[in-house]
Amino acid sequence: MRTVCWFSCGAASAVATKIALKETTGEVVIAYTEVKEEHPDNKRFLAECEEWFGQKIEILGNDFYDRSIYRVFEKNYIRTPKGAPCTRALKKQIRERFEKPTDRQVFGYTAEEQARLDRFIDANADVNIWTPLIDKGLGKEDCLAILKNANIELPAMYKLGYHNNNCIGCVKGGMGYWNKIKVDFPEHFDRMAKLERFKKQTIFKDRYLDELKPTDGNYPQEPSIECSIFCQMVEQDLK
Repeated sequence: MRTVCWFSCGAASAVATKIALKETTGEVVIAYTEVKEEHPDNKRFLAECEEWFGQKIEILGNDFYDRSIYRVFEKNYIRTPKGAPCTRALKKQIRERFEKPTDRQVFGYTAEEQARLDRFIDANADVNIWTPLIDKGLGKEDCLAILKNANIELPAMYKLGYHNNNCIGCVKGGMGYWNKIKVDFPEHFDRMAKLERFKKQTIFKDRYLDELKPTDGNYPQEPSIECSIFCQMVEQDLK
């Protein structure tokens, strides 16, 4: 059985991969699906994680769409009631091409994301999934703390106060998130706002991005980094 760890340049997937490497004796492959709109600091984070893992990460991507969310949006919709087409085109399709029926696949779902895991299982009943973070009771804050204690500098998006290390300008984000993007990355905000107008499609049902008011939404500025008892136990195991 091959174990495939899906690394996303996020804290949770990094810690899940580290645990899987520690607890697996067979073949382990670490795979990353590249998207151009992610923060350029992700390349630095990926390299530091490779050193931490003691193993190279295999970089994949959907070259039909030039590995870009904007190429997906230009050929499809920006967002539908069923979700964002970029996730399927740049992530899911690549996973489906890479996976083997006998693979055990590692995902970085955290203890807070049991509902997300349940939905994934419902939609992908044929996938042999392993979620070491949920198994060990680790949350997002635990993962941030483990990386910090391992002397791995957190990705730039976390340090800027974002909850996840998604693309710069994720169409799944709320109004507060987009107002923060407008301040931190105005060129990304403007690009998406212009695309909305060109496609005559919107991320939000009742307004275009360029119609957002500064008071719309509420996005906390700093992620808290705390280490629970589960976090401390895992750190001891990893050492």
